[in-house]
Amino acid sequence: MAQFQAYSQQVMVNGQTVLSVMNGMGVFRGSASRILERHGIPNPVATGWYPQQAWLDAFREIAETIGSKTLHQIGMSIPRTAKFPPGIDTLEKALRSIDVAYHLNHRGGEIGHYEFAKTSPTRASVTCRNPYPCDFDRGLIEAVARQFKPAGAVLRIEHDLLKPCRSKAGDSCTYVISW
Repeated sequence: MAQFQAYSQQVMVNGQTVLSVMNGMGVFRGSASRILERHGIPNPVATGWYPQQAWLDAFREIAETIGSKTLHQIGMSIPRTAKFPPGIDTLEKALRSIDVAYHLNHRGGEIGHYEFAKTSPTRASVTCRNPYPCDFDRGLIEAVARQFKPAGAVLRIEHDLLKPCRSKAGDSCTYVISW
């Protein structure tokens, strides 16, 4: 399924995650608030639950009017606000935890997955099979990887251009992480 289209209209996103839009837009919080309100999410609160499709519609507007760099920044802000499982102390555990965190922050139906695969001692991939935009997922993976990369490691995250891409009507995007 392509980006910006929820798998099910019953899926909800928790308020902490929705607030990442505002956090990711920094000084443009007012714009974020107006965009969310236009899509049926006025004054989100951390304890609330909101329709995923409304949130995805807000993402689409941000992409079309502000740009993909902002989606990347929103993705980067997710680990600061969304729920993540406890006990994460390595890069591998952190990358594996993205799928668990994704499911902690959504409810109400099929939402897709983040599939982790370790391909060498210093290389892994994460395949994002969900309705979120590519730049958002790249930001999310980058933020998680930066937080848990080994000391002194040089981190590199690349969109695998040999694999499908949701921005080109693919069902997933794959990111290669090396350190």
